[in-house]
Amino acid sequence: MSRRVVRQSKFRHVFGQAAKADQAYEDIRVSKVTWDSSFCAVNPKFLAIIVEAGGGGAFIVLPLAKTGRVDKNYPLVTGHTAPVLDIDWCPHNDNVIASASDDTAVMVWQIPDYTPMRNITEPIITLEGHSKRVGILSWHPTARNVLLSAGGDNMIIIWNVGTGEVLLSLDDMHPDVIHSVCWNSNGSLLATTCKDKTLRIIDPRKGQVVAERFAAHEGMRPMRAVFTRQGHIFTTGFTRMSQRELGLWDPNNFEEPVALQEMDTSNGVLLPFYDPDSSIVYLCGKGDSSIRYFEITDEPPFVHYLNTFSSKEPQRGMGFMPKRGLDVSKCEIARFYKLHERKCEPIIMTVPRKSDLFQDDLYPDTPGPEPALEADEWLSGQDADPVLISLRDGYVPPKHRELRVTKRNILDVRPPSVPRRSQSASDAPLSQQHTLETLLEEIKALRERVQAQEQRITALENMLCELVDGTD
Repeated sequence: MSRRVVRQSKFRHVFGQAAKADQAYEDIRVSKVTWDSSFCAVNPKFLAIIVEAGGGGAFIVLPLAKTGRVDKNYPLVTGHTAPVLDIDWCPHNDNVIASASDDTAVMVWQIPDYTPMRNITEPIITLEGHSKRVGILSWHPTARNVLLSAGGDNMIIIWNVGTGEVLLSLDDMHPDVIHSVCWNSNGSLLATTCKDKTLRIIDPRKGQVVAERFAAHEGMRPMRAVFTRQGHIFTTGFTRMSQRELGLWDPNNFEEPVALQEMDTSNGVLLPFYDPDSSIVYLCGKGDSSIRYFEITDEPPFVHYLNTFSSKEPQRGMGFMPKRGLDVSKCEIARFYKLHERKCEPIIMTVPRKSDLFQDDLYPDTPGPEPALEADEWLSGQDADPVLISLRDGYVPPKHRELRVTKRNILDVRPPSVPRRSQSASDAPLSQQHTLETLLEEIKALRERVQAQEQRITALENMLCELVDGTD
């Protein structure tokens, strides 16, 4: 009589649980834009959510500890002139977040540690280079201030946020809309999926497609792809019969999948969230009310189903906490921030253990907040793995760090303007000249007053920041 052998894995029993009601964030008007991004970004300090906003695009940034009902007048981050489509926290500075919008611009923001008194309207820098909506953002995993954006113009632009310059522009690799972009662990390669049904592996610095697979999933609906720690590509997509499907691929041999599994007939795009420390991938479908998770290993069938966390409410979006933001004392191996229509609810994934001691096997050293490279080093061809930290004593986020932007003065390179009319100023009547001079004097005086007020506001905000730092 054959006995079924149970697969040995410390992650066979991963349990999901919604946080208590008082740990949720209530009364948030989550954006209703029909765009397949997660609408939520989280790090060990802040929770950011794209929200409904009149007259443009906005998102709200809350300190993690500020749970409960959110005041309807709570300050927003506003600056885009059209809906915000994606947001992403910088992995090397917990106070810096990038936003992408339907208005074709990418903006980078500095979020203070204290709660601002009014809307944040001035980004540190605005990155303009796309000609259509920008729907995808992704920071480089190991190089400082390197940000990727992908737009409806089928272009990928890689920026140096510290100078505002375009490092690389990949504009002839995708003949159609880009659905997803993912860096590998050291940021040397990209995996992209596109409306043309092709999965591509790109070396951005060489500007080359190094491998590609047409119709990794045969359906027409959008496909997603992420790198695994083994260097494989995990994909989600649809079959020709519109069933949801997951796949695992070896970029060195794209002919046959390592694994291919049909899932269900739901029509929501599956967003994969991959944790390289445990090699678990969590699948969250927009409009689903469940999170399914799988362990990826080196032995068949390679993608092992672990469990499903289910709740009653469908999810509008999902945030995924970096490993350094988890509570290691509770054996927490993942935390999600699930968006409902009017609230955000944390969902905690744990591996139950009897011992209160630190569990080395659950928490290998994980990427910390220090970059391994500068932007120009990466651009010149250097690669470096993430700088790892131990979670043995938990992780304490560093204090507020300024992002310094060194921009050339655009006025220095602007060509001289050509007068529209040939009539010279001396031809104008004396009364007009007098009026013009008066207006110019008034404008100059007003400008000086505004600058003085801005300096005063900045000084007060710095004092407030120092007071907050002093009381922490």
